[in-house]
Amino acid sequence: MNAYLWVSDEVQKAVSCNRPVVALESTIISHGMPYPQNVETAVRVEKMIRENGAVPATIAILKGKLCVGIDAEQIEYLGKKGLAVPKASRRDLPVLLSRGGDGATTVTTTMIAARMAGIRVFATGGVGGVHRGAQTTMDISADLEELARTDVAVVCAGVKSILDLGLTLEYLETKGVPVIGYQMEELPAFYCRHSGFPVDYRLNTAVEIAKAIHAKAVAGLIGGMLIANPIPPEYAMPEDEMNACINRALAMANERGVKGKEITPFLLDAIKTLTEGKSLAANIQLVLNNAKLGAQIACELCKLK
Repeated sequence: MNAYLWVSDEVQKAVSCNRPVVALESTIISHGMPYPQNVETAVRVEKMIRENGAVPATIAILKGKLCVGIDAEQIEYLGKKGLAVPKASRRDLPVLLSRGGDGATTVTTTMIAARMAGIRVFATGGVGGVHRGAQTTMDISADLEELARTDVAVVCAGVKSILDLGLTLEYLETKGVPVIGYQMEELPAFYCRHSGFPVDYRLNTAVEIAKAIHAKAVAGLIGGMLIANPIPPEYAMPEDEMNACINRALAMANERGVKGKEITPFLLDAIKTLTEGKSLAANIQLVLNNAKLGAQIACELCKLK
């Protein structure tokens, strides 16, 4: 096994016995939500995966190792340290691992560790993408490159609505990443169910999605697959309201000179304030919804192997 990879006994056994496993990121714990909601949500997400027949594998960098399947104590540690834990993307791994440091895994690094451990499905909130104004800033999330190169299916509530959704879809098309809408022909926009942008394919069941993932693997096609699962209607936020909040949050970030890896947590926090906490509640529900679908897909995928 990779010297920088640690996998829990439960996850190792599940993978080796072809039992369903769903990977989970840790940036949502340390950077995505305040304490204690972050820890409470992480525990609820793991429970949701178990209730739907799969093994959860929360991933983080701890003491210089990519840890797959961390326990409740380690989740609590990440939650309490919060922003003090570095947000780790692919470029950060060599230094963090060599120094024996900690890190919260993004979509990118969670995909990397999941692939190393043999996990094929990963559930998260929303993926990164092409930032608004990227025509001049070239601010494009490493998540898109990882989707193009790493064979892990990512279940999410679409692309974060703070981004340029149209350009993100164009980028994914160029990289050959299939964008699947779960029971939707339109890309969901994180807090909102609708964006106005069409997905590549609509698939209506976990069975259909699992068959597509399986066919891709058997055909030897490299790269991941993006499964866009809309937030449940009862928790969705009105598009006009969210767009107004996002525009205000972007203006605040511009005024304060917030850039790079700090921009997403800043915007999410600003939007939470502007929506009086409604966006945080929606965020929690969409993550739970994605965990449920991720577990269902993982279960169906194991039947095909």
